[in-house]
Amino acid sequence: VQLQASGGGLVQTGGSLRLSCKASGINFRLASMHWYRQAPGKERELVASVTRDGSIDYVNSVTGRFTISRDNVRRTLYLQMNSLKPEDTAVYYCATRWYDRNFWGQGTLVTVSS
Repeated sequence: VQLQASGGGLVQTGGSLRLSCKASGINFRLASMHWYRQAPGKERELVASVTRDGSIDYVNSVTGRFTISRDNVRRTLYLQMNSLKPEDTAVYYCATRWYDRNFWGQGTLVTVSS
């Protein structure tokens, strides 16, 4: 199983970024997919999830600003991030659970300057 995340970068407050996560080694359309983030000195937190049926959840701090989506044909997970704030600065990871094992992407750094 491989999860390849990309799309991070440096952006000013109020800007936008779109993260992508290409999955291989799993039946993507059957997997629930998640975005996590870990800010410096903080624990990793769940940011957004999308189930195989399309149900979506967000952590309160990003609701209304971030949008998670998936393309089952391309086996790719996305996170559209708008109205970014300095507190969104973190390494963002895509993740899934497959056959009772957790898998993580390598992480992509998002830095929001004030």
